[in-house]
Amino acid sequence: MKEIIFVLEDDPDGGYSARALGFSIFVQGETIEELKTNIKDALKCHFEKDEDIPKVIRLHQVKEDIFSYA
Repeated sequence: MKEIIFVLEDDPDGGYSARALGFSIFVQGETIEELKTNIKDALKCHFEKDEDIPKVIRLHQVKEDIFSYA
């Protein structure tokens, strides 16, 4: 596997959360940089061998706007 995709969302309590598609990996971080560091740490824990860790990490950010009609 060459890449892994994480769905990135704003956390309601502040910061960010991300979950990997197709893997049981979920991480949080106060900033994007902290989140990226936490993703790298989680990948080291999830995959047994360093060579199995995908070299490309793709962050797919989900933004949601809610507004009222009235």
